[in-house]
Amino acid sequence: MAGADDLILVSVDDHICEPADMFDAHVPAKYRELAPRVVVDEGGHQQWMYGDARGRDLGLNAVAGKPREMYNIDACTYDEMRPGCYDVHERVRDMNAGGQLAGLNFPNFTGFSGQVLNQGPDRDVNEVMIRAYNDWHVDEWCGAYPERFIPCGILPLFDVSRAAAEVRRLASKGCHAVTFSENPEALQMPSIHSGYWDPLFSACCDVGTVLCCHVGSSSRSAPAATDAPASVKMTLSSTMSIFTLVDLLWADFWDRFGDLRFSLTEGDIGWIPYFLWRAEHVQDRHSGWTKHSFGSSHSGPADVFRRHILCCFINDAIGVKLLDEFNVDNVCWESDFPHSDGTWPRAPEEAAKVLDGLDDTVVARITHENAMRHYSFDPFSRRPSERCTAAALRAESPDVDVVTRVGRAADERDLESWRRLTGQARGR
Repeated sequence: MAGADDLILVSVDDHICEPADMFDAHVPAKYRELAPRVVVDEGGHQQWMYGDARGRDLGLNAVAGKPREMYNIDACTYDEMRPGCYDVHERVRDMNAGGQLAGLNFPNFTGFSGQVLNQGPDRDVNEVMIRAYNDWHVDEWCGAYPERFIPCGILPLFDVSRAAAEVRRLASKGCHAVTFSENPEALQMPSIHSGYWDPLFSACCDVGTVLCCHVGSSSRSAPAATDAPASVKMTLSSTMSIFTLVDLLWADFWDRFGDLRFSLTEGDIGWIPYFLWRAEHVQDRHSGWTKHSFGSSHSGPADVFRRHILCCFINDAIGVKLLDEFNVDNVCWESDFPHSDGTWPRAPEEAAKVLDGLDDTVVARITHENAMRHYSFDPFSRRPSERCTAAALRAESPDVDVVTRVGRAADERDLESWRRLTGQARGR
């Protein structure tokens, strides 16, 4: 296998900590006073607000470049995180330093499936803000460096017809990825088994758009004892993807939407072969009473997975050992920048280690070709492939400081002063 320097890395899961001025150029004048805004709360923390609704933490897990002891401390102001979390030009420099060509960026303050903007009291205003978010994301963030970003939109999930229309509008702008909840019912919406989402699924098939189900996009986490050690929930972080996968395996819409694709995001992959086996076992042993039929187009649940469901990993060595159980054309790599599971700035080295021993053609599919195909993304049309390798990218930004400096007095702060500054305690 080629070494770390030669890898071309395209991530299907990164995150934006949205800049405070993102709505300024995209919300019509009559709605401007209703736009989400960043305020300073009573604790001195900067915080997104949408009307009376509080957004997710401004710097949710924005810990890239910080020591491990600070991985549980969310940045409370913009100057407590790397500028690359919210400044697109600095993000590209960070990507260069980390040897990463491109990434698909999920939203942050809105929730991973746009929950905050979907739950405002006025649906028309919600739709205005969702469209404004998408226009900023596609035209400004991704548009600044179209060869470096796969655009990913959010949807007005409160109305399936509006959601379908937004999928089509986004596709006309070159965006073929949208967020969708891992469990819509948990957000007081119809489940994927209800038939309600058929117009959305039809639109996605028509324009070649992938529905991306990010862990946490149902505003729920894995159940655990309230007094469980912190490591329990961290270990269970992939659990919600298990529920999403199994729901999708047994959905009854695959005959109607033969080109539909879902993506399981940030759930890793090593656990998937067991649940495929279990699903096949259930069909073999229990279909006499479950009466589930896959029609004429699919042979069973594992066939559904291999044809319709994308998955991704950062450095899941178990999943790589089990690749024969997958359709490798649907397996992608992710960075998760700037979150704590990510391996920035050593992603090429870590990826080379976990992929060692695989054929170069398989490595290329996982590291970039699959993402490019599924999301209709072609960086090579703007940038020659020889300038897309980890080594070539790092050579473009050799001056990037990979240590995150916090505010002006960063060099004088130690870990305890950081904790005092932000009001955070150990074990948060």
